[in-house]
Amino acid sequence: MARQLYSRLLGIFSLAVVCACHRNEKPFMKFEETQLTTAPKGHTVHHTQVFSKDGRWVVYDTRNDDTQIGRTGSIELVNVHTGEVRVVYRTANQTLHGPGVGAATFSPVQDRVLFIHGIRNADASRPYSMTRRTGVAINIDHPGEPIFMDARDVVPPFTKGALRGGTHSHSWSRDGQWISFTYNDYVMEQLAKSDTTVQDLRTVGIMVPGKVEVAQDGQLENNDGEYFSVIITDVTEHPRPGSDEIDKAFDECWIGEKGYQKPDGSWQDKAIAFQGNVRNEREETVTEVFVVDLPADPTVAGDGQPLEGTAVSRPGVPLGATQRRITYTANGVKGPRHWLRTTPDGSLVCFLAEDERGIIQLFGVSPNGGAIRQLTDHDFPIQGPFNIDPTGQWIAYPADNSVFIAVLATGDTYRITDRFGDDNRPVGAPNWSPDGKAIAYNRYVGEGENRFLQVFLLVRVE
Repeated sequence: MARQLYSRLLGIFSLAVVCACHRNEKPFMKFEETQLTTAPKGHTVHHTQVFSKDGRWVVYDTRNDDTQIGRTGSIELVNVHTGEVRVVYRTANQTLHGPGVGAATFSPVQDRVLFIHGIRNADASRPYSMTRRTGVAINIDHPGEPIFMDARDVVPPFTKGALRGGTHSHSWSRDGQWISFTYNDYVMEQLAKSDTTVQDLRTVGIMVPGKVEVAQDGQLENNDGEYFSVIITDVTEHPRPGSDEIDKAFDECWIGEKGYQKPDGSWQDKAIAFQGNVRNEREETVTEVFVVDLPADPTVAGDGQPLEGTAVSRPGVPLGATQRRITYTANGVKGPRHWLRTTPDGSLVCFLAEDERGIIQLFGVSPNGGAIRQLTDHDFPIQGPFNIDPTGQWIAYPADNSVFIAVLATGDTYRITDRFGDDNRPVGAPNWSPDGKAIAYNRYVGEGENRFLQVFLLVRVE
């Protein structure tokens, strides 16, 4: 029955697209495109893991552009076979100032979605912001029942395993056990108002299973969490020019399904690749690629580095976390905002940068460092973030107002949608289904006040 309904839906909405190779225009494979959502509102898919573990559902928030999380109040699912839409969460007392929800992502092993949630007491004087958000999960068979994932404690004395600010852009490890995020610290943000030597520097953290309870403040600023959270990257206000010190860590990814192999043949089980801002010898800010190897137990503090931080210092990095730079380029990572991605075997970390002509292309490097490999060679720039398919063979991305696939082994590139106009071109990252046979992506439909971001599905035709 589901297959029949899916075929019927394709018959109504689908557009057959034959992929053509960018280099020689030979046919590659056939996709059928379906518009999954049609309601007159936004439908924004996250940059990663938007399919349920069985591939039946795609999760999205109801923003109509990337800047509207603070005013967005719901998380929804659409069934890729039937077109059924389900609301799984709505915020209480939503206003233009918050609390706000967005950037929803599915667990790879559970029927659970995780998303950004603004602090519950948001109002005009305390609006949604980078330091005022947390991660909330919903089990899709229990809609409307929030599970606060990372604990938050902004009242000293702080709590080990809780954070003092805002988590963002959550990503599950491939085994679904740990979660990464970017983070901004509310305590440091407030301190910076009176101490000019201090800044709130974006950094990267992780959550691991382990309930954390905090003292409630009566203002809804604090909350317990189902996970133990720590910051894993070292940042400093004043990186030394020419050094590997950074003042910002961001837009990370997990390395491999089971980590990666080191030069000595051993395996690093859990590791994160991230983008870090360094200062070159001319004191210019350049973004490079970094790796942090994680200890088996990240709940242990290093000497003099309390995981919860203090009233005058940000949270410390756990004992055994080792951070290192793996790219040393002239111009650094460049292009539209994107998150790093790795192949399932962990052997290649992918990022965007300019080629010799100044055109934004895909590049890759080993997590051990070394030579950088150019992966695409378009005459036009890549226009947004990207994702690698579950087999590690292909990478999907927006370019030339279309969705493209590149073959990682050869560099051959294939256009798999029509070329759209500037106003309705693909937006954000194409997301692969767990079986690698479908891709979900966003683009706008309509004009003026009736122009809304919709979800489209590309299904590979065997």
